[in-house]
Amino acid sequence: MSVKQKIFKMIQVFDTIIIHRHERPDPDAIASQCGLKEILKESFPDKQIYAVGSAVARLDFLSNMDDIEDKLYENALVIVVDTANIERISDKRFNNGKKLIKIDHHPNDDFYGNLMWVEDQVSSTSELIVQFYLDFSDDLTMSTEAARLLYAGIVGDTGRFLYPATTPKTLERAAFLMNFSFDASKINQELTSIPMKVAKLFGEVYQDIRVDENGAAYVLLSAKTLEQYQLNDSQTSPVVSLPGQLEEVLSWVIFVEQPDGKYRARLRSKGPIINKIAKCHGGGGHLLASGAIAHDKAEIMEIYRKIQEVVKEWKSEKS
Repeated sequence: MSVKQKIFKMIQVFDTIIIHRHERPDPDAIASQCGLKEILKESFPDKQIYAVGSAVARLDFLSNMDDIEDKLYENALVIVVDTANIERISDKRFNNGKKLIKIDHHPNDDFYGNLMWVEDQVSSTSELIVQFYLDFSDDLTMSTEAARLLYAGIVGDTGRFLYPATTPKTLERAAFLMNFSFDASKINQELTSIPMKVAKLFGEVYQDIRVDENGAAYVLLSAKTLEQYQLNDSQTSPVVSLPGQLEEVLSWVIFVEQPDGKYRARLRSKGPIINKIAKCHGGGGHLLASGAIAHDKAEIMEIYRKIQEVVKEWKSEKS
């Protein structure tokens, strides 16, 4: 019996299912969580299905979280989606259930749960949920709302199908979802629309970016800069991809100062592998997209130096 068959069997057995995802969610986290919830609600109307975690106002056009009592976990199946590391799971009650399942598309560096289904070559966890539905379509129902959510998750994590993890299967699954009657154009607009104050930060990023001769770049967004534009860290995600639009840049990191004085680091790359760097600094993630923490400016420069090294080595291997 495959792990997907075991997961499906466990879903059939439990009357209460609670779905979690990671803190500071992106569209794929919300979409895979709530898309799975919608599929299970349509398929098993007699079951209690919940999606929990911290509220994220900027993604409320996708879905909202359920507020549930602790006692619901007593005989519940808990499913955690799109979360590589156990420390990042939003709502720490995830361990209070009867059984725990991990479904994810990040490198499987943290083994947790009674069952784990991880495919790190797939574009998004939303794509995995679509595949799960297709594998058990005789017993599951895909609703229009589930299709809308999962389409948003795939679009979000592929950067509108621009990133290397986009495969023919990714496009096939997105096309399948578009057969449902949601407005795909509206989803695309909602995912890319930004307020004026964030747009003004774009100029700051391009003004302050530092790029070496090999294409290794970094940007530091200080607390003072965020205050100037009346922004917080969660609102800075639209700037993360900006350096990648520059032809001179191969790999980059954006540092965002946090209220406690530490710096959140978002590492991205067009080819050089950078997730090993993130792992050395309290983080991790995909080969070409990872996150980490710098405790001070000295660690900022240490992370940047490591990016410079892997970019230089990668270029040398390619030449």
